[in-house]
Formats: sequence, C-alpha cells, structure tokens
Amino acid sequence: MIAKTGSSDSCARRFQFFGIGGWNFGWLALVVCAFHLLLGNALHAEESDASGGKRRGVLIEFKEDINPLSGALLKRKFESALDSGADVIIFDIQSPGGYTAVTFELMDMVLEAKDVETVAYIEKDAISGAALLALSTDTILMRPDARMGDAGEIVMGEDGAFRYTPAKSRSVLAQKVRDTAEATGRPLALAEKMTDKDMVVYSAVNKESGEQRYLSDKDLASMEDADQWERSPPIREAGKEMFFTVNGRRGVELGMVDQVVDGREDLAEVLNLREPIVEMQRSWVDTLVFLLNTQFVTFLLLLIGLVALGVELSAPGIGVGGLTSVLCFGLFFWARFLGGTSGWLEVVLFLVGILFIAAEVFVIPGFGVAGISGLALSLGALVMASRRFALPENEIQWSSLAADMLTVMGAFLGFLVCLIVIAKYMGDIPGLSRLTLRPQVLVSASGDASATLVSGPAWERVQVGDTGAAMSPLRPSGKVQFGDDAVDVVTDGDFVDPGSSVRIIAKQGARITVRKV
Repeated sequence: MIAKTGSSDSCARRFQFFGIGGWNFGWLALVVCAFHLLLGNALHAEESDASGGKRRGVLIEFKEDINPLSGALLKRKFESALDSGADVIIFDIQSPGGYTAVTFELMDMVLEAKDVETVAYIEKDAISGAALLALSTDTILMRPDARMGDAGEIVMGEDGAFRYTPAKSRSVLAQKVRDTAEATGRPLALAEKMTDKDMVVYSAVNKESGEQRYLSDKDLASMEDADQWERSPPIREAGKEMFFTVNGRRGVELGMVDQVVDGREDLAEVLNLREPIVEMQRSWVDTLVFLLNTQFVTFLLLLIGLVALGVELSAPGIGVGGLTSVLCFGLFFWARFLGGTSGWLEVVLFLVGILFIAAEVFVIPGFGVAGISGLALSLGALVMASRRFALPENEIQWSSLAADMLTVMGAFLGFLVCLIVIAKYMGDIPGLSRLTLRPQVLVSASGDASATLVSGPAWERVQVGDTGAAMSPLRPSGKVQFGDDAVDVVTDGDFVDPGSSVRIIAKQGARITVRKV
C-alpha cells in the first residue's frame, strides 16, 4: 500500500502559518496544497493501475543444510525482506535439514511473521528440518516430482550408526509439528507422521456426519467415538516403519501441498506478484561470514592472532603485533556475531582472560593463578563463541564440540611452537625484529658512525649479567637502577631490601628477572 503524499491537515497548518495579515499568501498556499493533493492522488492511481493490484514479492534462496550459521543468515535476510515492505516472502528451499533447535527457531520466525504471506517453493528436495520449515509457511508450492518429508530425528551412535532419538526428544518434536500443522491448516496426522515411523495414518470418514479426516492409529486409540469412524486402508506414504515423504502431485491430493508449479517462472502468476520478483542474493558479507566460519580459516585467525598477541606482550606498545591481533580476533568474533553463535559474554570473557595473562606477565612473578585463569578464560571463550548450546546433549553436539576444541587447541599448540621460534630468532629474522621497539640513535652533527643511544625503553638497554642497585623493596617486583636507567624487575622469588645489589639472570622481552648478589 502506498501512503498519500499530502493531507488536508497539513495544508491547513500551512495556511495558519501565514497569520491574519497575510491572506494573499494564505490563499496561494491553499492553492498549492490542493494541487499537491491532486497530483499525489493521480500518481497513486497511475501506479496502482500500472501494477494491476499485484503484490510485491521477495524470494530468498535457502540451499544449504540447517545449522547455526545458515540459520542466522536466513534470519537476517528474512528481517530485511520484512523491512522492505514485501507482501509475499518466498523461500526457495533445497535442503537436507540439520539441527533440530535451529529448525525450531526458523519455524517460529515464520509463524510469528505478521502482515506478510510466507511461501515455500520446493524445486527438488526439502527433507527433514527443511520440510518442517516448509510446513510452517502459509503456502507450499512444489514441482510435481519434488519431494518433501522424512523429518524423523536421528543421531549418530558411537559405532557410527544412526539411531532414533530418545522418546523425550521425539515427543517434543511431534507436538511441535502438530501445533505447526494446526496453525497452517494442514493435516495433523500426516504432519506428525513425518517425524514418527511407528504410527500408521488412515483416511477416515465419520459414519454419521460424513466428515473426512486423516487419523492415525494413535488418534483412533484415544478417541471415545472411534467406532463412528470408518477407516480406509493405510495411506501408502504413511504406513508402518516409514517417515511420511511425498512428491508434489501426491502432496496436493493429500492436502499437504497447495499447488504444483512447473518452475520459478510460474510463481509470479500463481501468487499474483509484480515481475520481476525481487531476489535476495547472497552478499559479499554473507560469503565472508561463511568463509571466516570454516574450520581452516578459524584455525589461521586464531593462530595468527595468538602469535601477534605474544609478540605484542613481549614488546609492549601499540605496534604491528597489537594491531594484527586486534584484527584477527575482531574478525573471529565479528563472524561469530553474524553467524549467531557468539554474544558479548564470550567477548568479555576473552578480554578478561587477556587482562589476567597481561597481569601475570608484567605484574605477578611466575605463572600462577592469574595466568592459568586467563588462559582458561581466553581459550574457553573462543570455544564458546562457536557453539549455540550450553552443554552438549547428543552425539552430534559432542562431535561438534570436540571439533571446535580441537581447532582452538591446535591453534594454541601452533602458537607455542611459533613462540619458541620467535623467542630464539627474533633479532635474526629479517623484518620480524621490526615488531619490537628499538631505541632511537642520536647521530653526531659531523655524521660519524659513533651513535649514542638516547631514547627507547630502558629494559632494552640492559642485558643478562648486568648488576644494579634496588631502588625500592623487591617484594618480589620493584625498580632497580642500572647505570642511568631505572628498570622494572621481578626477583626469582626472594624479597630484596632497597639498596641491595642484584644481577639480571633472565630476560624475556620486557620481563627482567634478577637475583640478589
């Protein structure tokens, strides 16, 4: 619907604006407003005639398995289609299904959509969770030979064989499907049969009223007037030991499908849509999010981010290491945010973990509670950012959790190897030494080669074996005077009184360890 471009109220306000003394301007404004209204109504009528009362449709392709990432991206597209003012939203579905929890979220998203008609167009296969997504739409259109159904919930056992899920999980799924079928006006028994291979569905006729319904053996067993229903032989697609699966032609006969179509080119005519139908293509952002969520790219992001973070901690200051680390971890969490698996909790836990590790490196000697806690928080946050479930409940979720933990731990082990190499060869690897802060050199006016170090971090100008005097109590950290430089140090465990002589016994980046002489 197109809103009118003007109103009599707005014209009246404009007329009043000129006041009592400006009646000539007021009459001019009134004429302009009248012309504005007439022109707007004419344009509105012309546009309505041109469209012939046809509706605006938006088509969204969904041709992947149902997982947290694909589900989150589909939600974004659906919300964009709603915001665009579409009258009809078409899901072009070709999917083998996937995660039950994500499927439920997508079903609720479609069922709760108001003031828009939702349509499922199935060209080939909508199996398992994809069939349930189609069931939640207002209209189902299929090609004659396309297939829909087989939504039984199964899990993979430890031996690699697929098994029926426990009764508790199946009961929730069955009730969800029945509620959805009731909301969209489709046969409840046939919809439930997609999830239950043990039940049998019949076409039954009431002997008194002549009402025809599809009833399952479970329905008949629970009905007080079951003897009033004369049932036919079992529906061929809904017999024992099978999940209900139907093609387009048969789906129309059984009332599960609204209409068969020959292809996409028929959608506009069948649904009374303007042509061409707006199609929401996968954007570069969607492609980038998919790429960044792959296991290999995730491993690289974490490995490079950890190595860059280690370099930055060994040479404090906002340098190349810090910027690279921020970029890598920023991309990691950004992709997880858009993928629907991460929230602010994971980001906060990760940052707190980094702060704990930094405190362990620069403030607290040794590697104790702060370092271990920071490491656990950081790695745990990275794993949590890839998961939608709090605790795994089945074999698939356990396998997914193991894969994510393997990726994170693999990146961490790679980081340890790189850290050893960097610590040993930092000054010898061309280009890598630039990541550390170097003191500036003062060149004499005559340009001779004997330059004098005049600035830069004091910790870079001391070496293992240098001796100095404690300027403050070392309990166990404090300051020590080495020549003209005051350097922050930690002891190897003993407390040292002010004025005592100490010697540097170890140096790792900005961390200087001393021992009383």
